[in-house]
Amino acid sequence: MNPSDQAPQATSAASLVKTLGLVSALCGVIIVGAYQGTYEAAAANRRLALERTIFRIVPAAKTMSEWQATTQGIRPAGGEAAAGAIKFYAAYAADGSLAGIAVEGAAKGYADVVRILYGYSPDCQCVNGIGVVAMKETPGIGDKIITDEAFLANFKALDVKLDQELARLANEVKVVKQGSKTDAWQIDAISGATVTSRAVGKAINDSAQVLLPKLVPNIEQLRKKES
Repeated sequence: MNPSDQAPQATSAASLVKTLGLVSALCGVIIVGAYQGTYEAAAANRRLALERTIFRIVPAAKTMSEWQATTQGIRPAGGEAAAGAIKFYAAYAADGSLAGIAVEGAAKGYADVVRILYGYSPDCQCVNGIGVVAMKETPGIGDKIITDEAFLANFKALDVKLDQELARLANEVKVVKQGSKTDAWQIDAISGATVTSRAVGKAINDSAQVLLPKLVPNIEQLRKKES
């Protein structure tokens, strides 16, 4: 066979590869452009959702600022986070006084990880509210953690005091069978949604055990909002 007979086929294959390459490159440019074009808007929406949750769980709050807690103390967030730093939010009332602290916690639920925000009050050393950041629990069951009034009542003054050495919680936050709560650090579970209830309790306990020993000894730094 004459080699020249194969030329058209080879040329067609090369053209196809070149065309596919151009299409792929163009798609890549479009995807990157769309991502960059919506990133700032998405970030702003997430920030707004976060603020709304914080203001809901710390009702007296009018403004907030992000902080970091480390083994060396606490400091305003900004720039590169210190190794092992724990993020939290200081919420301030209209007069600039500290209204409360908002902290994120997470634990495995029934379907996936349940991420929450809880409000910590330094005055009573207790949790005074919770909100959901993200979860994929069963609708109508797991989402009762934000609709069930009896469950939410657990967080009107949930005890998270530290021990005398300020090294850990004096009592671990524990979830108990619905109706069997006897202590201020216990959480009455929701019947039929025990796994999700336990996820909330574990999220608060695990987060508070790590953050509060670093935060409480330095709480005076937060008492008045920085100008």
